[in-house]
Amino acid sequence: MSISVGDKIPSGKLQVMGENGPTPVSTDELFSGKKVVLFAVPGAFTPGCSMTHLPGYVVNADKILAAGVDTIACLSVNDAFVMDAWGKAQNAEHIMMLADGNGDFTKALDLELDGRGFGMGLRSQRYAMIVDDGTVTTLNVEPGAGVDVSAAENIMAAL
Repeated sequence: MSISVGDKIPSGKLQVMGENGPTPVSTDELFSGKKVVLFAVPGAFTPGCSMTHLPGYVVNADKILAAGVDTIACLSVNDAFVMDAWGKAQNAEHIMMLADGNGDFTKALDLELDGRGFGMGLRSQRYAMIVDDGTVTTLNVEPGAGVDVSAAENIMAAL
């Protein structure tokens, strides 16, 4: 059963690119005592993710942060090198680019996407959530292809 509104975010490790390479980030550290907008994409550099999903958060980052959000984070089942390069290519300096390289966090949320039919392996479903002090207060999972319920504008309306 996938994570739901009212659930606590599971403890786990993700990675970001640090000055000396991939650096672990615990979910407890990321979400404890903070309001976080977390959105996930099936893959960095893929068309919908690069042309619509991430750009919506990049363009609206100032408004989202001004609404009391401490961190905006983008997650994908990619490695920290790919997430870092994609963030730089998209001018996403106000967004934490989180790598879930093995998909462990995505599995813990039960929000996996089986992309084997497209040669992509296990990926994350496309979603966006608001997490307040480790508890999910809003969860918008895309029911199919495209970017709609998980778009920045819909998350901003929920803030």
